[in-house]
Amino acid sequence: MIASEGRSQVTVGGGNITMTITTGIAGGQLTNIVNTVTTLQYQKQKKISKITVATACTGQRFNLQVVATSATRGTAQPAVVLVNGNPAMDFIRDIPSTGGKNSTCTLQYTASATFAQGNSTELGNDVHTVTYTIQAQ
Repeated sequence: MIASEGRSQVTVGGGNITMTITTGIAGGQLTNIVNTVTTLQYQKQKKISKITVATACTGQRFNLQVVATSATRGTAQPAVVLVNGNPAMDFIRDIPSTGGKNSTCTLQYTASATFAQGNSTELGNDVHTVTYTIQAQ
């Protein structure tokens, strides 16, 4: 998975991450993989703003979602399910245009799959380009 910045006012920190779905419970489901090593830094805008998130992942086989945790400004939305080709979804809303210039949050990615979808060992990992965009609300 690759995370990229949408504009210069939004920066993803922590580099590219790899999440590999390989284990599960016999007779159950594969074990979800959670990653919280990346952060998002965003700057206040002249108007109340929001951040949206979208992904591009040709041939996507597995499930991926992201949620903002510990957002210092704005209201984090519920987890966004990232699906190739879907329109950008609201990620953080109501970012005020007053106060401090920079804000941050932790990006919590969760990768999951059913046994029917397969696993990363047999099929390889999905490669996502995740885009975060800040815009007037």
